[in-house]
Amino acid sequence: MNAFGNLHRDLLGEKPHDHGGAGTVLAHRFHAAPPTAGAVTHIDVAVLPPGVSIGRHRHGSDRETYVVLRGGGVMHVDGADVRVGRGDVVVNRPFGEHGLVNDGTEDLEILVFEVAVAEEHTERT
Repeated sequence: MNAFGNLHRDLLGEKPHDHGGAGTVLAHRFHAAPPTAGAVTHIDVAVLPPGVSIGRHRHGSDRETYVVLRGGGVMHVDGADVRVGRGDVVVNRPFGEHGLVNDGTEDLEILVFEVAVAEEHTERT
């Protein structure tokens, strides 16, 4: 059984080379909303099979959070590479650079949610 409980694998769509990454991420968007300050704009679940990655990328004025539910890998956050595993939470700041690679031997399962942040509360670098 996967960390998503009864989530059927056929519900997950393919995202080849997500943000320029390697391989195909499997994902499903459970929630999507307009970017209103303080609102959750999306909630996704994603599975990165071994060797698959989400390429390094930046967003605008939002805060995107990754919650590792199963497996492990290496998360790139603003110039640093950090090993992540089950139970880890990584908050990606507005305009920050981030990416994720599954360098393990089992699926890496994550929950991703994004919250819109008012422009005056963000810092660009």
